[in-house]
Amino acid sequence: MENFKDWMNGRLPRLVDELDVAIQANDEISGEEGLDFSGRNAICEVLDDVLAVLFPGSFSKEPVPRDVLNFYLSDALRHISFRLLKQIREVLHYRCDKADAAGCTCERRAEEALIRFIETLPSIRALLIEDIDAAFEGDPAAQGRDEILFSYPCVDAIATYRIAHRLHELGVPIIPRIMTERAHSRTGIDIHPGAQIGSRFFIDHGTGVVIGETTRIGRNVKLYQGVTLGALSPFDSEGHPRRGEKRHPDIEDDVIIYANATILGGATVIGRGAVIGGNTWIIASVEPAHHVYNPATNS
Repeated sequence: MENFKDWMNGRLPRLVDELDVAIQANDEISGEEGLDFSGRNAICEVLDDVLAVLFPGSFSKEPVPRDVLNFYLSDALRHISFRLLKQIREVLHYRCDKADAAGCTCERRAEEALIRFIETLPSIRALLIEDIDAAFEGDPAAQGRDEILFSYPCVDAIATYRIAHRLHELGVPIIPRIMTERAHSRTGIDIHPGAQIGSRFFIDHGTGVVIGETTRIGRNVKLYQGVTLGALSPFDSEGHPRRGEKRHPDIEDDVIIYANATILGGATVIGRGAVIGGNTWIIASVEPAHHVYNPATNS
């Protein structure tokens, strides 16, 4: 093998040329007007600040005494608004149709999305309080709501999802997925920001849970670790998955889905009050209040 100096002077310049050609050949992800997310850190920092506004003292970097809470919230929301507006503006410009640049409305759309998002924060917090209540009522091991807020991975994952989902609803591209993938990497819970999830949602343990983009989940639903709410993707004539179609299941109110169950398909509906046992594989609808279990096996 050649030594380091020879490699630096010989092979490395050729590698640089190869990468240069490859990168410039793919404008969609590497164009001159790429996104300045500083390695996604800017989005994650804003997400952390939003979480800290929703639950000061729990997600914030320092305690927030009650007598300065109003000042803290005002200061934090002003900083969040300026920084998030910049990021929303950038992703909208990035996805803007350059052929109609003269009619670009990205600036106005960014401001509208930012304002509507910030004004939604009280309702997002109210939903999260319901989620925490459901976790406390649904987990006999929980010693208090404070323990759930401080330590349960589902709080991080669901709170991040609810923030990202609102941005997704407002037509903000890229940013919501960066947020939920950060939560995925930290908690092992993968929730697509496009999924629709009702109140009092609880994921017990959580590791390995996957909830796809077109999933709809009702109120008071409880999942255990390893549950997949996944796709049976429709394919086009060339064998490629078709986009823009319902691919993931609907889970109605008051459903419990135990560990490692897999439920697939956009036409699959799990009826209200159903119980889905662990390690089941479901690709057809289940009637309300029905219980589905794997048959017992004898060794």
